[in-house]
Amino acid sequence: MSSIRTQALACRDASRHIAALDTAAKQHLLRDMANALESQVDAVLEANAEDMRLAIEKGVQGAMLDRLKLDVPRVQAIADALREVADLPDPVGVVTRHEIRPNALRIERVRVPLGVIAMIYEARPNVTADAAALCLFAGNGVILRGGSEALRSNLAIAAALHSALRTNDVPVAALTLIDDLSREAMIELLQLADIVDLAIPRGGEGLIRFVAEHARVPVIKHYKGVCHLYVDRAADQALALNLLIDGKTTRPGVCNALETLLVHAAVADSFLPQAAAALQERNVELRGCERSCKLVPGMLAATDDDYAAEFLDLILAVRVVDDLDEAIAHIQCYGSDHTEVIATADEITAQRFVHALRSAVVMVNASSRFSDGGQLGLGAEIGISTTRLHAYGPMGAESLTIERFVVRGEGQIRHPSAD
Repeated sequence: MSSIRTQALACRDASRHIAALDTAAKQHLLRDMANALESQVDAVLEANAEDMRLAIEKGVQGAMLDRLKLDVPRVQAIADALREVADLPDPVGVVTRHEIRPNALRIERVRVPLGVIAMIYEARPNVTADAAALCLFAGNGVILRGGSEALRSNLAIAAALHSALRTNDVPVAALTLIDDLSREAMIELLQLADIVDLAIPRGGEGLIRFVAEHARVPVIKHYKGVCHLYVDRAADQALALNLLIDGKTTRPGVCNALETLLVHAAVADSFLPQAAAALQERNVELRGCERSCKLVPGMLAATDDDYAAEFLDLILAVRVVDDLDEAIAHIQCYGSDHTEVIATADEITAQRFVHALRSAVVMVNASSRFSDGGQLGLGAEIGISTTRLHAYGPMGAESLTIERFVVRGEGQIRHPSAD
């Protein structure tokens, strides 16, 4: 039996222990995990410093390097997220539907754990803790397969979390970190359909497509985040400018950063020059349509590829549109179903925008940067689904459970004539 299969079987066995824990026990476990991470912060930062050194030597830079980096505030934020998850309502056992049938059968739909979750991710050591917290709180075992660039950081974080599992008499296999980072091992993990219940890849488009192409287990997919801001003719332009700057420049390397700005033609003359000036002060490269380039001297001409791109960098595609319908059509053509934002003071226009788009998150007069599980009240997120399965959008603990039927009767039988 291979090492990957052996580890997966151990995680499945441990998941049954986790599934049997009550809410108080899971909360205590997660809080101990947060405490353990804080007490071992020096070891985590030492491991991360080595990962950063090696990544820089390999030429890693920009968004990837930022995702990899840990410091004291970021480790503290990870610990805080563990406690936030512990404070959430427990999704396991929640009855989402209850009715009594004409034959007196009592029908319930009840949330139960999925089982074993395989989490495959790149360069984000915080995912090690976030995924562990959410999976365990939802009663699941989790198999973590991080990227080689974050191996030392992931091992240090997992070691801290394992110490809390031992303190709480929980099998450490419930949180299994795979240290065989070969492609063959990942493919084997993705094909364990008899053990693994769901795979969640989190990283670049290439990783996600690789997972989707090789998996024999269900996969939650999120290929990229091409997020749009549409500035309507009825927008408060100062508000819209703040949304634009926050969405594009605070962390350009994350999936909820803005990639395209759409501006109504009626306000383009006044809004675009001031927006361009503010963005260029922050070193943002602008690539626009013909009308945009006429309003902003020096703006580069945009291509269709630019409008479909997730830049993950200080680059923004820009387009002037004649009306709301043209903005919606652009998003439907080039969007990735991640997050869309409208800036407008017109409620009817806002409602049309919300109802016309099927993206996982649609925002009215709020920054795209709030498209995040922690910001939306999930405590933390295990990923963002743009796949219309049982979960859509940022995924928290509830998204790691599934509904099943529980039927209570008093000896009712189905009469053959009913078939």
